[in-house]
Amino acid sequence: MSSENNVTSENNLPHDAICILEEQTQLTLVDLCCACAVHAEQIIELVDVGVLEPLGREPAHWRFGGASLHRAHTALRLQRDLEINLAGVALALELLDEIESLRMRLRARGGE
Repeated sequence: MSSENNVTSENNLPHDAICILEEQTQLTLVDLCCACAVHAEQIIELVDVGVLEPLGREPAHWRFGGASLHRAHTALRLQRDLEINLAGVALALELLDEIESLRMRLRARGGE
């Protein structure tokens, strides 16, 4: 096992375990707001522009997959650090998704 796989987080769980937990987690709007330390309005704005896609029709019933936490953190960081507006954040995340998709296709073909 490489030393990279042995890296642990503050709660002493391996990073790989945290990724698995994230994928299986369902977060409410309140949970996501607490995890990101933002008000609900900011998360609702991210949903409105398509950055986040919750399950459920109304904010009180929304459920977010664990990957939404990472996506929300990235979006909020782009807004805060680079002062990008919501439309720019949505575009930047779309382009990052496309890059990741292309990298996965390249790896599947034996490249990279």
